[in-house]
Amino acid sequence: MKSFRYKNHSVVAALVITALFSACKKNKSQPSPEPVDPSVSGSNVKQTTTTNRTELSNDSLFLYAKHVYYWNDALPSYDDFEPRKYGANYQNELFTLTQIKLDPATGKPYEYRTANPSYPKYSYIEDIATRNPVAVTAVPNEKSDVDLEGNGNDQGIYSVKAVSVNNSPTYKLYILAVDKGSPADVGGLTRGAYITRINGTSIGSTANFSTERILINSTIFGDPATLSIAGFKTDGTAFDLTLNKTSYKSNPIYKTNVLTVGGKKIGYIAYARFSSSANSVSALTAEFNNFYTQGVTDLVVDLRYNGGGYVSTAEHLVNLIAPTTATGVMYKEYFNSTMQNKKATILKNQPMLDANDKVRYSNGRMLNYFDDEDYSVANNTYSFNKKGNLTNVTNVVFIVSGGTASASELVINSLKPKMNVKLVGLKTYGKPIGFFPVRIENKYDVFFSMFETKNSLDQGGYFSGMAPDVSLDEDYGDFDFGNPSESLLAQAIKVLVPNAGATSVASREKVLSVSGLSQGLKSEFAEFNTNKEFIGMIEDRRTPRK
Repeated sequence: MKSFRYKNHSVVAALVITALFSACKKNKSQPSPEPVDPSVSGSNVKQTTTTNRTELSNDSLFLYAKHVYYWNDALPSYDDFEPRKYGANYQNELFTLTQIKLDPATGKPYEYRTANPSYPKYSYIEDIATRNPVAVTAVPNEKSDVDLEGNGNDQGIYSVKAVSVNNSPTYKLYILAVDKGSPADVGGLTRGAYITRINGTSIGSTANFSTERILINSTIFGDPATLSIAGFKTDGTAFDLTLNKTSYKSNPIYKTNVLTVGGKKIGYIAYARFSSSANSVSALTAEFNNFYTQGVTDLVVDLRYNGGGYVSTAEHLVNLIAPTTATGVMYKEYFNSTMQNKKATILKNQPMLDANDKVRYSNGRMLNYFDDEDYSVANNTYSFNKKGNLTNVTNVVFIVSGGTASASELVINSLKPKMNVKLVGLKTYGKPIGFFPVRIENKYDVFFSMFETKNSLDQGGYFSGMAPDVSLDEDYGDFDFGNPSESLLAQAIKVLVPNAGATSVASREKVLSVSGLSQGLKSEFAEFNTNKEFIGMIEDRRTPRK
């Protein structure tokens, strides 16, 4: 599975980590599904016979939605919608379909996306030819950043933010995160480093920011082959680096740390994405076993930039965090009534694949996602199965933001009935919806919103996001992940240890504050929204029913 992203080089002046509607699935060797008569309600006389490939795809996109879209009961008839009028603009067709069902709580469509109203909040379509390359060599003009297989294709700077101090006429352009294994990471850059020069041009003047903003967007986020930057690392030492766009494998864990506070050992982990099992599971397990070795009693899990990924990986993280007392139902997946009642006959056109993306057969018959799958709630209920050695933690604080979405929210919601869960930061994205891909034209994977997740108490429905227990809009980027002086981590520590005194640090990496920036009030000047990270929750465990 590889990730597809639309790049947006705009700058926003609000602390919202939005991420793009992109995602992933492995290339599938399968025939292109042709539209069939799905016995949809309403008039369907305009679906005339055609051999036009675009019209067939228009029909497929609509007819699949009528059967598998979570809110399919709100969709119009074929004749009322007229899918062929959209031509090759499949994205516009999908967008129109997703704006029909209204959320009674807001009066807006469930898939209305406040940060970008021109795209659906949950569903998306991906051209499989534009995915990130395997980490062998960089590909010019391919989508940047790291996909859910851990394949990176850029210089590795996730995002930056311009911060001024005490209304100073200058600002510092802080790096908010650096992808592991990237050229920026190899060059020693981390969150908390700040940039003072780009391609030989000095930056940092608020008076010249309109010009410097263009420079920042066209270089750091303009997908260049080469980027030259200079500035200062978190220990105050200068750096001057030339970063070449590179294809690389990335560890999804930004940073871990163990903090001793008021007699408690607090394990901290900053996790970038719920990547594939091969990319995430062993890395997560090793870090949680290290927490056990160091005697961790409480946890802080930093998901502020984590837009989701694979459901199976989210489930693994839940089982690493949960105490041994957490048993029974973890969460449930609710598909629409058409799928639950075995009426989504169009799924006969979707072959079931094995782990190597090969079509599966049984007694000479090709398995498919209709005849060989059960979408009932009972068959899609998942239970706790404790993993790792850390068994007795009962308190966990999640650091969250508007970029915390989908699989991240699933982890939080699943743990709430079983342990003391608190949120620090900003309201989350709001995506209790998951999907698996539908292939059309043997060229596009369509990720329709397919199912809603709820925890063991049947709690879910957080379409507008999860509100934090402690609201804090102070993600300045002036300290590295895991530094107890970082604003959001400091607040998380206060939640766990309200009367905490001095904090001692036992970290695998030395973490220091940027010289001089620990004094005075900070004010955000602008954040650069790169729309680089995946938002979604992919169910990758569809298996033949027994």
